[in-house]
Amino acid sequence: MKTSDFHFDLPKELIAQDPLEDRSSSRLMVLHWRSGRIEHKVFTDIAEYLNEGDCLVRNNTKVIPARLFGAREDTGAAVELLLLKRRENDIWETLVKPGKKTRTGAGLVFGEGHLHGEILEVLEDGNRLIRFRYEGIFEEILDELGQMPLPPYITHKLEDKNRYQTVYAKYEGSAAAPTAGLHFTEELFDKLQDRGVNVANVTLHVGLGTFRPVKVEDVACHHMHSEYYRIEPEEAAKINETRARGGRIICVGTTSCRTIESAADDAGILRPGEADTEIFIYPGYQFKVMDELITNFHLPESTLLMLVSALAGKEQVMRAYEEAVREKYRFFSFGDAMLILDD
Repeated sequence: MKTSDFHFDLPKELIAQDPLEDRSSSRLMVLHWRSGRIEHKVFTDIAEYLNEGDCLVRNNTKVIPARLFGAREDTGAAVELLLLKRRENDIWETLVKPGKKTRTGAGLVFGEGHLHGEILEVLEDGNRLIRFRYEGIFEEILDELGQMPLPPYITHKLEDKNRYQTVYAKYEGSAAAPTAGLHFTEELFDKLQDRGVNVANVTLHVGLGTFRPVKVEDVACHHMHSEYYRIEPEEAAKINETRARGGRIICVGTTSCRTIESAADDAGILRPGEADTEIFIYPGYQFKVMDELITNFHLPESTLLMLVSALAGKEQVMRAYEEAVREKYRFFSFGDAMLILDD
């Protein structure tokens, strides 16, 4: 299977630059993938498709203001840093720009000396391990100095940081938002609860590996970067009990999907705990837990589009994307949503 098989033409004007004022007012394409039927709805209509006893699985990770702007201590040259993953205590895996001149041993300074960093190691993929020094609490310093790590295709300034967080974000650690969850409001969750829909929370700290372009022509040769996940016993029990009595498991976003598929055994039983996952889901993958999916519209030739195609079939998904372009749906992080149903 070739990466180019997942290409489609996307006009730049369809890339959403700003979040809607009302989270749940985005459009919703409903794809009934077995029949091929497509419906055009508003996101609040999603309640019509969820039934009593279904389990909605959402990723409660919280995006940190992971983008830092500073300078090299020796030359004063400007540097930009993106925190990707905390390795231990004050040591982080990072993406540094410009990268070529920031070698092992280089010192960096941020916020007029409130935060210092030393490059400990240049990793095989070009990322840097950095040890930070500071006085006080790291999270408070980061909140003061850092900016939200919006994807490069969003060029507008985000006025409200909370609009790049889900309303249920809880555990800090992500370099990007689980964007399918951005459409939900507390009022919508209340409505779903009244319908008897259960909610299970999992945590996967989203790194850039999910969004990095596939640079190989053979899809199977692509390697995903690892991401940390955690599932509490009571949350795993909700999902397992739902499956045992025949309820549907509906994931809010690809990160929730990747989490439960990583943590399940071959029989589809979810195991609680924490681990790192490098799971790469593309057509041919047999889903063990997830039945249906709520997701945004993704980049051409991306691993996210491949995951969606693994669930609904490449031909059906590419046809739905062509219709989304014709109907002028909004794409990517602040864009519209798709509900993929197994009927």
